Amino acid sequence: MAAYDLQEQEQIENLKAWWKQYGNLAIGCVCAAAIAVAGWTTWSGYQTRQDAQSGEIYAALQQAIRQNEEIQVRSLTGELTDKFGNTSYAALGVLIAARHAVGAGDAKTAKAQLAWAIEHGKDEFADIARLRLAGLLLDENEHDEAIKLLDHPPAPAFAASYAELKGDVFFAKNDAKAARAAWQEAKTLLENNEGKTSASTETSITLMLLQQKIDALGGAAA
Repeated sequence: MAAYDLQEQEQIENLKAWWKQYGNLAIGCVCAAAIAVAGWTTWSGYQTRQDAQSGEIYAALQQAIRQNEEIQVRSLTGELTDKFGNTSYAALGVLIAARHAVGAGDAKTAKAQLAWAIEHGKDEFADIARLRLAGLLLDENEHDEAIKLLDHPPAPAFAASYAELKGDVFFAKNDAKAARAAWQEAKTLLENNEGKTSASTETSITLMLLQQKIDALGGAAA
Protein backbone atom coordinates (compact mmCIF):
# COMPACT_ATOMS: atom_id res chain seq x y z
CA MET A 1 0.00 0.00 0.00
CA ALA A 2 1.35 3.40 -0.90
CA ALA A 3 2.40 5.50 2.06
CA TYR A 4 0.19 8.47 2.91
CA ASP A 5 1.82 11.88 2.86
CA LEU A 6 1.58 14.15 5.87
CA GLN A 7 -1.50 16.02 4.58
CA GLU A 8 -3.41 12.80 3.89
CA GLN A 9 -2.46 11.42 7.31
CA GLU A 10 -3.73 14.58 8.94
CA GLN A 11 -7.05 14.30 7.05
CA ILE A 12 -7.39 10.67 8.10
CA GLU A 13 -6.72 11.52 11.72
CA ASN A 14 -9.28 14.33 11.59
CA LEU A 15 -11.84 11.96 10.08
CA LYS A 16 -11.17 9.39 12.79
CA ALA A 17 -11.59 12.04 15.49
CA TRP A 18 -14.83 13.29 13.91
CA TRP A 19 -16.21 9.77 13.63
CA LYS A 20 -15.28 9.02 17.23
CA GLN A 21 -17.23 12.08 18.36
CA TYR A 22 -20.15 12.07 15.95
CA GLY A 23 -20.29 8.58 14.49
CA ASN A 24 -23.11 7.32 16.68
CA LEU A 25 -25.14 10.42 15.95
CA ALA A 26 -24.62 10.00 12.22
CA ILE A 27 -25.70 6.36 12.37
CA GLY A 28 -28.75 7.38 14.39
CA CYS A 29 -29.72 10.00 11.83
CA VAL A 30 -29.40 7.53 8.99
CA CYS A 31 -31.51 4.98 10.87
CA ALA A 32 -34.13 7.59 11.71
CA ALA A 33 -34.32 8.64 8.06
CA ALA A 34 -34.67 5.02 6.99
CA ILE A 35 -37.46 4.46 9.52
CA ALA A 36 -39.21 7.63 8.37
CA VAL A 37 -39.06 6.54 4.71
CA ALA A 38 -40.34 3.08 5.60
CA GLY A 39 -43.12 4.59 7.69
CA TRP A 40 -44.17 6.93 4.91
CA THR A 41 -44.19 4.09 2.39
CA THR A 42 -46.34 2.00 4.70
CA TRP A 43 -48.74 4.89 5.36
CA SER A 44 -48.96 5.75 1.67
CA GLY A 45 -49.83 2.16 0.85
CA TYR A 46 -52.44 2.10 3.61
CA GLN A 47 -54.02 5.30 2.30
CA THR A 48 -54.12 3.91 -1.23
CA ARG A 49 -55.89 0.77 -0.03
CA GLN A 50 -58.33 2.84 2.04
CA ASP A 51 -59.19 5.02 -0.95
CA ALA A 52 -59.68 2.03 -3.23
CA GLN A 53 -61.90 0.14 -0.78
CA SER A 54 -63.97 3.18 0.16
CA GLY A 55 -64.39 4.02 -3.54
CA GLU A 56 -65.88 0.59 -4.15
CA ILE A 57 -68.33 1.01 -1.27
CA TYR A 58 -69.26 4.49 -2.50
CA ALA A 59 -70.06 3.09 -5.94
CA ALA A 60 -72.20 0.38 -4.33
CA LEU A 61 -73.98 3.05 -2.27
CA GLN A 62 -74.80 5.03 -5.40
CA GLN A 63 -76.27 1.90 -6.94
CA ALA A 64 -78.31 1.15 -3.81
CA ILE A 65 -79.70 4.69 -3.82
CA ARG A 66 -80.69 4.45 -7.47
CA GLN A 67 -82.54 1.22 -6.72
CA ASN A 68 -84.09 2.53 -3.46
CA GLU A 69 -82.64 -0.34 -1.45
CA GLU A 70 -83.06 1.31 1.95
CA ILE A 71 -81.46 -1.42 4.06
CA GLN A 72 -78.43 -1.51 1.77
CA VAL A 73 -78.18 2.28 1.79
CA ARG A 74 -78.04 2.37 5.59
CA SER A 75 -75.59 -0.52 5.72
CA LEU A 76 -73.17 0.92 3.18
CA THR A 77 -73.34 4.41 4.68
CA GLY A 78 -72.53 2.95 8.09
CA GLU A 79 -69.63 0.98 6.65
CA LEU A 80 -68.18 4.11 5.08
CA THR A 81 -68.37 6.13 8.28
CA ASP A 82 -67.21 3.33 10.58
CA LYS A 83 -64.31 1.94 8.54
CA PHE A 84 -63.32 4.73 6.18
CA GLY A 85 -64.35 7.88 8.01
CA ASN A 86 -61.15 9.75 7.10
CA THR A 87 -61.60 9.36 3.35
CA SER A 88 -63.27 11.75 0.94
CA TYR A 89 -65.57 8.94 -0.21
CA ALA A 90 -67.04 8.73 3.30
CA ALA A 91 -68.03 12.40 3.27
CA LEU A 92 -69.37 12.12 -0.27
CA GLY A 93 -71.31 9.02 0.64
CA VAL A 94 -72.87 10.64 3.68
CA LEU A 95 -73.90 13.68 1.64
CA ILE A 96 -75.69 11.64 -1.01
CA ALA A 97 -77.23 9.39 1.64
CA ALA A 98 -78.56 12.46 3.46
CA ARG A 99 -80.02 13.82 0.22
CA HIS A 100 -81.68 10.45 -0.35
CA ALA A 101 -83.07 10.47 3.20
CA VAL A 102 -84.59 13.91 2.62
CA GLY A 103 -86.22 12.67 -0.55
CA ALA A 104 -87.62 9.71 1.39
CA GLY A 105 -89.06 12.05 4.02
CA ASP A 106 -86.61 10.97 6.72
CA ALA A 107 -85.35 14.34 7.92
CA LYS A 108 -84.12 12.90 11.22
CA THR A 109 -81.67 10.55 9.51
CA ALA A 110 -80.60 13.25 7.09
CA LYS A 111 -79.85 15.68 9.93
CA ALA A 112 -77.75 13.07 11.76
CA GLN A 113 -75.80 12.28 8.60
CA LEU A 114 -75.18 15.94 7.83
CA ALA A 115 -74.02 16.51 11.39
CA TRP A 116 -71.50 13.70 10.90
CA ALA A 117 -70.25 15.29 7.68
CA ILE A 118 -69.83 18.63 9.43
CA GLU A 119 -67.76 17.06 12.19
CA HIS A 120 -65.70 14.67 10.09
CA GLY A 121 -65.77 16.06 6.56
CA LYS A 122 -62.97 18.24 5.29
CA ASP A 123 -63.17 21.65 3.65
CA GLU A 124 -65.92 21.82 1.04
CA PHE A 125 -67.68 18.69 2.31
CA ALA A 126 -68.28 20.28 5.70
CA ASP A 127 -69.35 23.53 4.03
CA ILE A 128 -71.93 21.72 1.90
CA ALA A 129 -73.19 19.78 4.92
CA ARG A 130 -73.68 22.99 6.95
CA LEU A 131 -75.58 24.58 4.09
CA ARG A 132 -77.89 21.59 3.66
CA LEU A 133 -78.45 21.14 7.38
CA ALA A 134 -79.28 24.83 7.72
CA GLY A 135 -81.85 24.37 4.96
CA LEU A 136 -83.46 21.50 6.85
CA LEU A 137 -83.51 23.55 10.04
CA LEU A 138 -85.18 26.40 8.16
CA ASP A 139 -87.89 24.00 7.01
CA GLU A 140 -88.44 23.03 10.66
CA ASN A 141 -88.49 26.68 11.80
CA GLU A 142 -85.29 26.18 13.80
CA HIS A 143 -84.12 29.62 12.72
CA ASP A 144 -81.54 30.38 15.37
CA GLU A 145 -79.80 27.02 14.92
CA ALA A 146 -79.73 27.58 11.17
CA ILE A 147 -78.13 31.00 11.61
CA LYS A 148 -75.46 29.52 13.89
CA LEU A 149 -74.48 27.10 11.15
CA LEU A 150 -74.43 29.80 8.50
CA ASP A 151 -72.32 32.10 10.66
CA HIS A 152 -69.42 29.68 10.17
CA PRO A 153 -67.17 31.20 7.46
CA PRO A 154 -67.27 28.91 4.41
CA ALA A 155 -64.83 28.62 1.53
CA PRO A 156 -65.22 31.52 -0.94
CA ALA A 157 -67.02 29.26 -3.43
CA PHE A 158 -69.90 28.84 -0.98
CA ALA A 159 -70.02 32.34 0.50
CA ALA A 160 -72.85 33.57 -1.75
CA SER A 161 -74.97 30.48 -1.07
CA TYR A 162 -74.46 30.92 2.68
CA ALA A 163 -75.47 34.58 2.50
CA GLU A 164 -78.56 33.85 0.40
CA LEU A 165 -79.79 31.11 2.73
CA LYS A 166 -79.10 33.34 5.72
CA GLY A 167 -81.34 35.93 4.10
CA ASP A 168 -84.05 33.30 3.68
CA VAL A 169 -83.79 32.43 7.37
CA PHE A 170 -84.00 36.08 8.45
CA PHE A 171 -87.00 36.55 6.18
CA ALA A 172 -88.68 33.56 7.83
CA LYS A 173 -87.97 35.26 11.18
CA ASN A 174 -89.72 38.40 9.91
CA ASP A 175 -86.45 40.34 10.08
CA ALA A 176 -86.72 42.17 6.77
CA LYS A 177 -83.71 44.42 7.38
CA ALA A 178 -81.35 41.52 8.06
CA ALA A 179 -82.82 39.52 5.18
CA ARG A 180 -82.26 42.38 2.73
CA ALA A 181 -78.68 42.84 3.91
CA ALA A 182 -77.90 39.13 3.55
CA TRP A 183 -79.46 38.90 0.09
CA GLN A 184 -77.61 42.01 -1.02
CA GLU A 185 -74.36 40.48 0.24
CA ALA A 186 -75.06 37.30 -1.74
CA LYS A 187 -75.81 39.35 -4.86
CA THR A 188 -72.62 41.37 -4.49
CA LEU A 189 -70.53 38.25 -4.01
CA LEU A 190 -71.98 36.66 -7.12
CA GLU A 191 -71.49 39.82 -9.18
CA ASN A 192 -67.87 40.11 -8.05
CA ASN A 193 -67.25 36.48 -8.91
CA GLU A 194 -69.01 36.96 -12.26
CA GLY A 195 -66.48 39.64 -13.11
CA LYS A 196 -63.63 37.17 -12.60
CA THR A 197 -65.11 34.21 -14.47
CA SER A 198 -67.57 33.59 -17.27
CA ALA A 199 -71.13 33.93 -16.02
CA SER A 200 -73.10 30.69 -16.01
CA THR A 201 -76.82 30.35 -16.66
CA GLU A 202 -77.26 29.19 -13.07
CA THR A 203 -75.50 32.29 -11.74
CA SER A 204 -77.62 34.57 -13.92
CA ILE A 205 -80.82 32.95 -12.66
CA THR A 206 -79.66 33.19 -9.04
CA LEU A 207 -78.85 36.88 -9.46
CA MET A 208 -82.29 37.50 -10.95
CA LEU A 209 -84.01 35.70 -8.08
CA LEU A 210 -81.95 37.57 -5.50
CA GLN A 211 -82.91 40.88 -7.04
CA GLN A 212 -86.57 39.85 -6.99
CA LYS A 213 -86.27 39.03 -3.27
CA ILE A 214 -84.64 42.37 -2.57
CA ASP A 215 -87.23 44.26 -4.63
CA ALA A 216 -90.05 42.47 -2.83
CA LEU A 217 -88.77 44.00 0.42
CA GLY A 218 -88.53 47.45 -1.13
CA GLY A 219 -84.74 47.34 -1.36
CA ALA A 220 -83.15 49.48 -4.03
CA ALA A 221 -81.13 47.72 -6.69
CA ALA A 222 -77.39 47.75 -6.08
